[in-house]
Amino acid sequence: MTEPHILCTDLVRIFIAQGVEVQALQGLSLRVEAGELTAVVGASGSGKSTLLTILSGLDAPTAGGARVAGHDLLTMSERERVLYRRHTVGFIWQQTSRNLVPYLSAADNVELVLSIGGRPRRERAARTSQLLELVGVAALADRLPVELSGGQQQRVAMAVALANAPAVLLADEPTGELDEASTADVLEAMRAVNSELGVTTLIVTHDASVSQHVRRTVQIRDGRTATETLRREADDTGALHAEEFAVLDKVGRLQLPQDYVDALGLTERVRLTLQPEHVEVRRGVDPPAPTSTDEEAS
Repeated sequence: MTEPHILCTDLVRIFIAQGVEVQALQGLSLRVEAGELTAVVGASGSGKSTLLTILSGLDAPTAGGARVAGHDLLTMSERERVLYRRHTVGFIWQQTSRNLVPYLSAADNVELVLSIGGRPRRERAARTSQLLELVGVAALADRLPVELSGGQQQRVAMAVALANAPAVLLADEPTGELDEASTADVLEAMRAVNSELGVTTLIVTHDASVSQHVRRTVQIRDGRTATETLRREADDTGALHAEEFAVLDKVGRLQLPQDYVDALGLTERVRLTLQPEHVEVRRGVDPPAPTSTDEEAS
C-alpha cells in the first residue's frame, strides 16, 4: 500500500505562554493521499496554522507522529530540515509581502529560488516561464510585486513555491487578504496546478467558502479533526454531490457538527441507541438528583 503524502497521527503541540500551558493540537490525525487537493478549515485558535508550521518543517510537535512525502518530521536533523523545506515542500504565506522579494520582478523571484535550489542556469528561464504561464501571470513576468494586485502576487508566490518541484504544496490562508474575485482566481490557479503537476496540495483557511473549490474539506476544532466533507460526481453531468462525515478517532471519540448540536439542543449528555446499521443520537436526560438515602449510602 502506497504511503500517503501527509500522515499525522495523534499530533500534539503544547506551548508555554507566560507560565500557562496551551494545547494548540490535542491528538490531531490527518491523512492526505498523493495528488489530493484538500482544505483544512477551522476558526481562529483551532490549531490549523500550528499544523501547517509543523508540516512545513518550521516547528516540531510535542508528541505524536508526522510524515510528509516519506520524511519523518520528528527525527530530521537541522540540515535535513533545510533540504526538506527547499525541495520537498513549497509554502505560500497569507501575507503577500512575505512571499516575494520586493525589489525583484516576478520572473526574478522564481529564478532566485531555482538558483538557491541548484537548478542549472540554462534551465531556469524555461522553468520560470512554464510556471508563470501555469498560474496565469506570464504577461506580468517583468513587473515588481508592488506593481501587481494582491491576487496576482499570490499567483506569483505559487510559482515561487513550485519552482523546485516540491512533492507537497502548503498554503496558509492564501486568500485571507483578497477580495472575492481574486480569491476565486487564486483557488482556480491552485486547482490547475494540482491537476497539471499532480502536486499534493493542502490549503489551511478559516474561510468555509474555499471548500467549494476542493473535493475534500477537513474541519478541525479544538486541535482535533472534527468532520470531513467529500465532493463526488453524482451523475453523468459532472455535478458534485457533497457528503459530510464525522471523524472517529482510535479511542472512539468524535465531534458532532455544531449546527447539528444546535438544531437538536444537545448539551452535556446525549442518549445513544445502537441500531443494526447506525447509532441514534438524541437529547439526554439529566440524571436525577441524589436522594437523602443515596447521600447517606455514599
